Amino acid sequence: YYIFSFVLATDANVKNESLSSVQQLGVEMTVRYGKYLNLLEEHAENGLCFVLMNCEKFLKQQQRTVVSSLCCLQERYAGYDWFASSVFLIMSGDREKTLMFLQRFSCLLVSAFLWVPRLHISMHLPITTVESGIHPVYFCSAHYIEMLLKAELPLVFSAFQRSGFTPSQICLQWITQCFWNYMDWSEICHYIAICIFLGPDYQIYMCISVFKHLQQDILKHTED
Repeated sequence: YYIFSFVLATDANVKNESLSSVQQLGVEMTVRYGKYLNLLEEHAENGLCFVLMNCEKFLKQQQRTVVSSLCCLQERYAGYDWFASSVFLIMSGDREKTLMFLQRFSCLLVSAFLWVPRLHISMHLPITTVESGIHPVYFCSAHYIEMLLKAELPLVFSAFQRSGFTPSQICLQWITQCFWNYMDWSEICHYIAICIFLGPDYQIYMCISVFKHLQQDILKHTED
């Protein structure tokens, strides 16, 4: 895919950079979760902030300048980087290993689908796509999820239609958050590993399998 030069910020530079309120909240949640899983030690917060600020500098190298009033098209990614945080936990809080992995991972096509901030206002997307504010995960993965859901689980697809709520909306939420708060940690690691080793198609299959697992609950709620 596209190769970056990873320019590491120093600790001093990171302290001068301020994280957004959303990022600060995300860091607190990640560190709390990491300690709960016994993956992180004390002062892990500084290491995660270091990783996130370097990721911003790293990804900014190939971003477009877009003039728009849309919040999602500002220079800084509006959400929290759940994928980088997941890698940080997988690496047990080792910031250098985390950044080394992300640098190499960015060369793979699958990074465009797993690491959502990766293509934020990216120069590698057509300008019309960038200006729409719609991420490729939505019009690629989520689109195919709906097509496959209609063929494989027609009752679930019909239930969503009746509710006025599309499967792609919930799938985009799952994918953006790397299934945090939806799956156990071991399952999140399996999801990331499967997509990396077998390809981005498995992001779609994973979502379909979750819908299949939830089918009876979805149908019951539809009846209620």
